[in-house]
Amino acid sequence: MALASTSHVTVAAEPDNQPTHEATISNHVDVLVVGGGTAGTIAAIQAGRTGAKTMLVERGSQLGGTMTTGGVAFPGLFDAWGKQVIAGIGWELVRESVELDGGELPNFAKVPQRHWQNQVYTNQFLYAILAEEKCHKAGVELAYYEFPQAAKRVADGWQVDCVGFGTQRRILCKQIIDCTGGAEVVGLLGFDRLREEVRQPGSMLFKIGEEHQPGREQVHRLYVHGADSSNSRTVTQANLTGRRSVLAKVRAEKKRLMHLQPETGFRESYRIVGETMVTVNDYTSGRQFDDAISNAFYPVDLHTKTGVRPKPLKPGTVPTIPLGALIPKGSRDLIVAGRCLCSDQLANSGLRVQASCMGMGQAAGVAASLAAQTGTTPMEVPLAEIHKVLREHGAIIPGKA
Repeated sequence: MALASTSHVTVAAEPDNQPTHEATISNHVDVLVVGGGTAGTIAAIQAGRTGAKTMLVERGSQLGGTMTTGGVAFPGLFDAWGKQVIAGIGWELVRESVELDGGELPNFAKVPQRHWQNQVYTNQFLYAILAEEKCHKAGVELAYYEFPQAAKRVADGWQVDCVGFGTQRRILCKQIIDCTGGAEVVGLLGFDRLREEVRQPGSMLFKIGEEHQPGREQVHRLYVHGADSSNSRTVTQANLTGRRSVLAKVRAEKKRLMHLQPETGFRESYRIVGETMVTVNDYTSGRQFDDAISNAFYPVDLHTKTGVRPKPLKPGTVPTIPLGALIPKGSRDLIVAGRCLCSDQLANSGLRVQASCMGMGQAAGVAASLAAQTGTTPMEVPLAEIHKVLREHGAIIPGKA
């Protein structure tokens, strides 16, 4: 058997820290972020930059979630009505990935005819590895292929037991940020969650016929009806269903399959019962919550079996996200970020998009790290102090865009 030429092989440098061969590991950190998706990545970077010893646990193989593993490398919306309304670490990461890729950024001073025209074409592969680099520089320790199996209160915060193949990890932390998409840690701890009987479909992303150009175009997508991300069995079923649909399309159209995402992108799962609920009236009216920590902007965007008909917001309307919507009701030392925030289904259909989740993640990272430093809980950290640190790290404070 002939051996392949090695002329194009690049030898990677040895990692700075060789992985341990011990099966049982213990960690003591200030902030534990669970879920390294759109919100969790930003939350972890922010917590690290704020000075908290931070660990990020992710069940998959990379950061980015919907942006990378799901393939929706087309984030929005960072702007509204001719000005930028969400910035900070999420925008920093998106902008740098576009610049490194030689891509183009939209002109936010121009109000587009259709909302998606100001979304950003992003190279999902660059985004994932740039996110890892930013975590490393912020001192964030990453643990892939692991997920919490048990958690309980201890004297100084939480004990969280995680498992991965060949690994059992016990983490003692002062604060938890749940960015799992479905508030899985919140559920594990016994706090109430909400879920609709009929949820929005997921999407399997792919490209047939022509080569996919990352950072230059969207890919094709098929709905996966009934997609449920709440456990490994239902995620497996969604992936199998999506791949069967792609295979049927390839056979029917007799074109080459050029690109396929490894996992279904999920739009909806569990949401927390929080200290504050964002209703669709709050969202569409642009309610300025007293404890607002981030802006949001996107049409009400509920997907159904018959498709989606976005309902644009009225001119000048910019919704806000309150800190109370990220706090599970009755909890301490626990905060969420991302699409699992407390909101009704219609409001969530606009809030769940990437830029808004990034803004939530950055705010949660600040609140958790400040709470860890001062021995309090995120809801009791002075809002002015949260705003001050967010501003120092490039975020836009609601009402200050």
